[in-house]
Amino acid sequence: MRAAIVGGSLGGLTAALLLRDLDIQVDVYERSPAELVQRGAGIGFLPDAARYLVQNAGLALDDISIATSCIRYLDRRGERIYEAAHGYRFSSWNTVYRHLLALIDPKYYHLGHEMTGWSEGDWGMAVQFADQSSTAVDLLICADGVGSTARSRLLPQVRRSYSGYVAWRGKVSESSLDPATRVVFHDAITYYVLANSHILVYPIPGADGSIAPGERLINFVWYRNYLEGSDLDELLTDTAGQRHDLSLPPGSVRDAHLAELRAMAASRLPAPFAQVVCGAAQPFLQVICDVEVPRMVFGRVCLIGDAAFVVRPHAAAGTAKAAADAWSLAGALKRHGDVVAALADWEPRQLALGKQLLERTRRIGRRSQVDCNWIAGDPELIFGLHGPGA
Repeated sequence: MRAAIVGGSLGGLTAALLLRDLDIQVDVYERSPAELVQRGAGIGFLPDAARYLVQNAGLALDDISIATSCIRYLDRRGERIYEAAHGYRFSSWNTVYRHLLALIDPKYYHLGHEMTGWSEGDWGMAVQFADQSSTAVDLLICADGVGSTARSRLLPQVRRSYSGYVAWRGKVSESSLDPATRVVFHDAITYYVLANSHILVYPIPGADGSIAPGERLINFVWYRNYLEGSDLDELLTDTAGQRHDLSLPPGSVRDAHLAELRAMAASRLPAPFAQVVCGAAQPFLQVICDVEVPRMVFGRVCLIGDAAFVVRPHAAAGTAKAAADAWSLAGALKRHGDVVAALADWEPRQLALGKQLLERTRRIGRRSQVDCNWIAGDPELIFGLHGPGA
């Protein structure tokens, strides 16, 4: 059996490794001409996301992620108003990507290959690329993310739905913080809730992957509302005057918006949070949107991860969902051997998972950004892929 995976990010790499372990010949095609480098953003490292590196690659969780032991809320004065013991794991996109990529033979990871289409027959499939090359496979896995071209081709009626808010993100070196602030964020995920907004801060590995205290990064995510239309358009226009759709990378946010972000942090956030936000050298932002698909399988083609369901980050489950899609697909292929039968077995469970996660993250987002009834300690707010804490 031969498989092609379009999209060389975390979900695509996980799928490639799992299929390779089943002795399937699998090639990964990434449209970027260079290895991916994300913005160093933190990720919640749920068990499904960590599973391959720990279970199959034999890495220790403590070498690739940071454990926090409690959930903490501060009030406007910076005083603790809620704290409960609860363990989480956090890593960074870059750390996880580097470790997964190191497990792939470079000759099967093809950079600079943008898929332009495919054809399918009883004999299998032919996948075409922008450089005029093509490959014959039995299975095409589309892991090409939020802006999936495969989804647009297969489901042209499906559109991204803007949530009404964006996530401002950034990071500072732990060593740059004053000692009191470092203590606040050292061993916890820490929240502050304000009108129609909330911010969370947690530690992640350093730029070199270090998890040693003092060498780590402190990561923030701040959800803020912007009206669709001119308000959002103006925010998403970069320093060169180009309007972006999904995100603004570090260094492209205009000075006026950076100044407004830091002024708002100084005036509205508790001092420890303000120090992190104002200390971030190059904050960036992502538009929070929803995508819901009615199908994930189309003959010998399937959508996984964000190419199928795009969910809000409030369950910290986006990376885990992509990995779970890959694990479930590998299990179905192992049980059936036949591609069509395996995909028919796989699709209903992953559709159900995507739909329930999307609905849950919508509810959580509405509580913070619209209804203002976010309550510290509410069990629904616990991170998890299959449910709160699950």
